[in-house]
Amino acid sequence: MLARTLTGRLLRPRFAPSLAALRGYSSRASAAVTATDIAIDEDTPRPASPVGVGVGAAAIAATLPTVLQPRVLIYDGVCHLCHRGVKWVFKADKHAKIRFCCLQSKAAEPYLRLVGMDREDVLRRVLFVEGPEAYYEGSTAALKVASYLPLPYSVLSSLLIIPVPLRDAAYDYIAKNRYDWFGKGDKCLVTKDQELLERFIDREEMLGGGPSNSSY
Repeated sequence: MLARTLTGRLLRPRFAPSLAALRGYSSRASAAVTATDIAIDEDTPRPASPVGVGVGAAAIAATLPTVLQPRVLIYDGVCHLCHRGVKWVFKADKHAKIRFCCLQSKAAEPYLRLVGMDREDVLRRVLFVEGPEAYYEGSTAALKVASYLPLPYSVLSSLLIIPVPLRDAAYDYIAKNRYDWFGKGDKCLVTKDQELLERFIDREEMLGGGPSNSSY
């Protein structure tokens, strides 16, 4: 799958580490990448932008992470239930395999374009981007995250044998009522638990330093 740079040059989206290192990687084609989807390759010199395009292109590029990372959980950052789930995964994930990103941040945008989803989609169902051609949503996303956790937590992934319609019916019911049952914040709740930010790809943005351009 190809992504097009702002200058019209074709590049493959860069993920770190390589896809071969992804445990449980399975191919899932995504044909939704548009001509404006980009992956910034810092090893490649960037030619000067045409007159009239440079300012806009530079502004767009400045909001994008240099390297798209694998195993990123993108979730509703103002949802109290979602935040509790992230805190649980953070504590259980002793080997720090999972990264997080608040849906409301700029850093989420390249991932959404990569998989052809918008923010409203992820507000309904959490998104787990395992790699450029492997992503999951809803109950499957949550259980795929569990599969990367150490025992005994990884046993939860055995629930993947339950048919997707049944799992997602329960997931959707809870998701639809989560604000009424658990509450909603005015901004991303992780800013109140800053010890979690070390595993957030948008940590600089959450701390007020602008969009994050770093990789782990």
